Formats: sequence, C-alpha cells, structure tokens
Amino acid sequence: MASIYLPPWRIDLALRPGVQSPVPMRSLARLCARGLAAAGAPYPSSLGLILSGDNELAQLNTEHMGHEGPTDVLSFPLLAPAAFPTHTGQDPGLRGSGRVFALPPRERPHLGDIVVSVERAVVQAPEQGWSPADELRQLVVHGVLHICGWDHAAAVERDAMRALERDVLAER
Repeated sequence: MASIYLPPWRIDLALRPGVQSPVPMRSLARLCARGLAAAGAPYPSSLGLILSGDNELAQLNTEHMGHEGPTDVLSFPLLAPAAFPTHTGQDPGLRGSGRVFALPPRERPHLGDIVVSVERAVVQAPEQGWSPADELRQLVVHGVLHICGWDHAAAVERDAMRALERDVLAER
C-alpha cells in the first residue's frame, strides 16, 4: 500500500496482485482529492482506494450487500452522511449524527474505503462508449461520492450525483 498526501487529504492506495491499472495511481489519488473537495469532505482526513478484480468484488458484494456476482465499485463509508454537507435530493432521514469521534492530536479521521474492479471497468467501458481508463476514473469518483453520503436511489439525487461526477471528471 502506498499513501499519497494531497493536503488536506491522505489517499491510501492498494493495487491487488495481478491487477493492472490503466490509470496511474497518482492520477487516481488526485481524482479522489478532487471528489472529496467537491463533496465538502471534512479535513484533514484519509481515504482508501483499492483496485482489485471481479473475484474480490463478488465476495464483498455477497458478504456486504447480499448480491451475487461481481460489481464495479463498492464503497465502505465510516462517517454518517451528516458529517458532509447536504446536497440536492438527499433524504434528510438518512443523515443521522454528523459527530466525528475525537482522535488523538495530529490523527486524521478515515472516511472509508473504495474497492473498484478494474476487470469490470474494462468490460463496461465499451458499453459507455469510452476507454477503460475513463470508466475507471468514473467509478473512482462515483465511489468517492458514496463515501461522502451521496446515493442514487432517488432520481433527483441520482441526477445531481451524475452532474457532480461530470464536474469532478472535467477538472484538470
């Protein structure tokens, strides 16, 4: 695992054995930082990004989501949605407490972990009409927004989430 500091965030990156990323890890870390900033994530804090394959995502999907088979991205947030700013379409009943536990001095809260299947990105890219690198970037941003309390169950929030994803991806 490598950690990249992009103040005020630390992005912890892991590339599973045998997985090859079509996007440099440092570029993905910068994308995570842009997504955290756009979503108003508390800082300083850290975020984990793991690039894996279909087998691991299928196991995690079954264990944590109750769904069979691989999926493209799973997010495991550690803070309640109330720790982040409200956004368009968000269900206020899901916000809960925004309290962040007190940590020792100079310790950062960990926002959560994102696990992405590079295999799924490669398969899904042609369906979207873009490259595997573009699909991987989109999945990473999508995962970051889920960490920050965004969802896509309701159409209005889904549309707002997609718009924010496009804005983050358009930044250079």
